Amino acid sequence: MEAPEEAALCFPHINTSCRRRTGPYVETMLTYTVLSCITILTVILNLLLSVMIFSAFRQLHTTTNLLLLSLAVADLLVGLLQMPLLLLQNQGCWFLGDIMCVMHFFFAFLIVSVSVGSMVLISVDRYIAICNPMFYTTRVTLTRVKLCVCLCWIFSSLHGSWILRDVIKQPDMYITCFGSCLAVVGFAEGLVDLIATFLCPILIIAVLYLRVFVVAVSQARAMRSHIAVVTVERSQTVKAMKSEIKAARTLGIVLVVFLLCVCPYYCFAAAAETASLGASFLLIMLWLVYLNSTFNPVIYVFLYPWARKTIKHIFTLQILKPGSSEVSVM
Repeated sequence: MEAPEEAALCFPHINTSCRRRTGPYVETMLTYTVLSCITILTVILNLLLSVMIFSAFRQLHTTTNLLLLSLAVADLLVGLLQMPLLLLQNQGCWFLGDIMCVMHFFFAFLIVSVSVGSMVLISVDRYIAICNPMFYTTRVTLTRVKLCVCLCWIFSSLHGSWILRDVIKQPDMYITCFGSCLAVVGFAEGLVDLIATFLCPILIIAVLYLRVFVVAVSQARAMRSHIAVVTVERSQTVKAMKSEIKAARTLGIVLVVFLLCVCPYYCFAAAAETASLGASFLLIMLWLVYLNSTFNPVIYVFLYPWARKTIKHIFTLQILKPGSSEVSVM
């Protein structure tokens, strides 16, 4: 009679062990297979974008792509760190100790904060490019963008450290049984996190993109009305503006997908419903948040022509030829 009870424990030989969440074998294996494939796909796509594409072609070393690189690195960390650990925790058991548990939660706050910060910076970049194109090259420089990206990662680290300061000091303070990984965020910390990484960024992004949309529509109408009488110089300007508007539209899709993935988690967190609905529901919400890291590179591949060109260049091994970094892919 004790065998089934022991089999349900994370550590069968420890009396204080947590109980393992069990389910139908076929359903469990199907879940692990699907989530494992998603994890591998996330790593491959973001590694391709962040390391190979942005590093291998000089033409892609632009201010906007540097912001996309920051986002891609955050997405890569989700695939490398967060998804495998969340998959390991799928049955309610944690085998890596209290320190790794704290690091797991810290990286969760860090990566989400960096993603949100990168989204805001991308929105600001598109706002200046569309609404103030005459000042774009002087205001948005590589040095300033690099500084903003570094500050984004630094402030995100500080934010995560402040949210988890009690758990960092005492990693086992919320551990109720051996083999659990739990961190409780207080009301004040949760409110700050909700405002700093959800409400304020959404407001900023919405305001900026509303302005970008209005200006882009007026510019599109102006380009259509003058398309028959443009000179060569004006034609180049029109082409550049079309490129900027298309980039804004693509990044707008990235932002919408991000909000669709993140909103459910923060909505239930704000309503304090995640705890009452149980750990399984919380895991589903977290997987939905992390799925955004899988969707982002897919959006790039389907909507950015340069992404398809560079991937073709890489898989046909043309990247190994001398001078491949100077190839025009835009």
